Amino acid sequence: MRRADPQFEREKAKYEHPLPSREYILQTLNAQGAPLEFERLAGLLDIQAYELEPFQRRLGAMAREAQLMQNRRGDWLIPDKADLVRGRVTGHPDGFGFLTPEDGGTDLFLAAKEMDKVLHGDKVIARVIGVDRKGRPEGKIVDVTERANRFVVGRVIEEHGVRFVAAENKRISQDILLAPPEKGARKLLKAQAGQVVMIELIEQPSKHGQPIGRLVEVLGNYADPGMEIEIALRKHELPYEFSSAALAEAKKLPDAVRKSDWKGREDVTGLPLVTIDSETARDFDDAVYCQRKGKGFRLVVAIADVSHYVTAGGALDGDAYARGNSVYFPRRVIPMLPERISNGLCSLNPQVERLCMVCDMEIAGNGAIRRYRFYPAVMFSHARLTYTEVAAALYENDAAARERLAPLLPHLEALDALYRQLAKERVKRGAIDFETTETRMVFDDRGKIERIEPYERNEAHKLIEECMLAANVCASEFLRERGHPSLYRIHEGPTPERLTKLRDFLATFGFQLAGGDAPKAQDYAKLLEEIGQRPDRQLLQTVMLRSLRQAIYSPDNVGHFGLAYESYTHFTSPIRRYPDLLVHRAIKSALAVRRFEPAGGANAWEDIGLHCSMTERRADDATRDVEAWLKCFYMKDRVGEIFEGSISSVVPFGIFVALDGVFVEGLVHVSDLGQDYFHFEEKSHAMVGERTGKRFRLSDRVRVQLTRVDMEANKIDFCLADAEPARRKAKH
Repeated sequence: MRRADPQFEREKAKYEHPLPSREYILQTLNAQGAPLEFERLAGLLDIQAYELEPFQRRLGAMAREAQLMQNRRGDWLIPDKADLVRGRVTGHPDGFGFLTPEDGGTDLFLAAKEMDKVLHGDKVIARVIGVDRKGRPEGKIVDVTERANRFVVGRVIEEHGVRFVAAENKRISQDILLAPPEKGARKLLKAQAGQVVMIELIEQPSKHGQPIGRLVEVLGNYADPGMEIEIALRKHELPYEFSSAALAEAKKLPDAVRKSDWKGREDVTGLPLVTIDSETARDFDDAVYCQRKGKGFRLVVAIADVSHYVTAGGALDGDAYARGNSVYFPRRVIPMLPERISNGLCSLNPQVERLCMVCDMEIAGNGAIRRYRFYPAVMFSHARLTYTEVAAALYENDAAARERLAPLLPHLEALDALYRQLAKERVKRGAIDFETTETRMVFDDRGKIERIEPYERNEAHKLIEECMLAANVCASEFLRERGHPSLYRIHEGPTPERLTKLRDFLATFGFQLAGGDAPKAQDYAKLLEEIGQRPDRQLLQTVMLRSLRQAIYSPDNVGHFGLAYESYTHFTSPIRRYPDLLVHRAIKSALAVRRFEPAGGANAWEDIGLHCSMTERRADDATRDVEAWLKCFYMKDRVGEIFEGSISSVVPFGIFVALDGVFVEGLVHVSDLGQDYFHFEEKSHAMVGERTGKRFRLSDRVRVQLTRVDMEANKIDFCLADAEPARRKAKH
């Protein structure tokens, strides 16, 4: 008889007796009711000798995902059984931090000595050890399950011969030691003290030592032109270089619409579609056309057909998903798609054929959408117009503008008539319309801010906005009625906690928000109307606005609270928003009576929604950082000057003041509010003096003096201006 091959027998056993599943491992540990040493657990699960190594790897993988952990003795246990909390760390610039539990429970306070073991964003397991002096539950980190930071951008600092990096992300408060240059490195990088660098962490922090980083890129000096954007890109981990595969894929695309692209498309090149955008716009997602039909209107909204060129699962699609959206910095754009596509092939430039997806609507004279139709088409933009010139022709009756746009005026005037009805419908629907002031930075030839000025949306802006809202609503209804999964743009109403705080605040002014436990947008809109133009309107409006939640992307259609829509999605900007690109794919599939599923299958929609919501917040955070730096640079030579402003925010450590006419915000620290003990009253959004009773409340008018501009921390500090003009003058 031939002897069996031991290797063959082991391989055969793997198939006949596979490793126990994660669920079975957890079930076994749970049944034992106590932590188990490795050998004991392996015995209970009948792990063979040749399976020990892969079994150990499986346990390690479960530990990395916080399903299991080891105690000090090395025994394996279920974290939930040990009253342990799993979550993500949020660092604070002052050295302490918080653990936000995965299950949505109460945050745990982490003292500075606990934060020495981790960095902002790390996932950990912690044990509740009591409460801190402020009564907050306090945690002790038991294990780090996932490190969030591989690369860090910061400034090189040298003290007593020791070189380290101070992270630009102030939530990373630990100094990162800079490792000496590696011997034999292909490129020897050297950085001087004060320069901005990118480092790779080669040792994470622990209770035994500081984090250590290896220099991988020297960005330059802090004041170099455009450095604020370079820092923001790396600090917020924004993808800013396209992959070679995506660029190669883009290069293969045609320069213009081919005859073969016409197949299956309607010809709308004869319609006088036009784009209406800002003067600085370079990519044009949408074109519009309107004509009167009896007492109603025909509105055609044509959107660039990006999905024809960017196919699901391709390299371009992968890069677009990673970016999630275009990011618009002052004087620089990080596009979601390469410029060959975003500014060329898919941009609805004038006097060229372009592929598009059309939402063709029939709208009643009162602004109600009667019916609509979606179809792929080929279009020809007849003009590239700006908001300014359209407003001049339609609303300012500018003779020169009207003469220049004469061939298009009948269609533009029909658009305006439709806009008036859509605006009335918006009011009737009860959409909330908060008054906000947008600003823009005007730069000089050297790339520095010359001034910051208010940017008011004219009627032409609002006209196009209403057209886009109508198309988005139709897209949402189209997919919902066909039961096709997609990403909706959802905006939920206030949480019960926020609602209670809002009502308590309004009651002090004699106002009530209707709607009971579930107010609608109409109730907010009606309250704004009741408030009218009171002197404290800005205060009341700000508190109302802050009671609402942030809009996000989700496959669960719960409606859009602020816009008062039962169903809403984003369809009109596939060049710069990934959710819009997905909506186009879904609409095309529904038209072909097919079902589009993204990578990962039908269950991936929720994860994609979370990802796109994250990239949107990431872009907002990055642009805020850049604008804050530019504003600091703008103000750094004005230290000592006196300004008028309004309190824009009240926090436990002071008040933030927004300056009139300058549109810059800074902090008056609580210690600079006066000779008194000031306490933060969250309910009334005020700081109140214990002895004097003096109050500093949201939206109050104040006079402040600029005392300090911290370029490294992007902070501006004020103090309350002295009441005596002579003394103020002496300080200059």
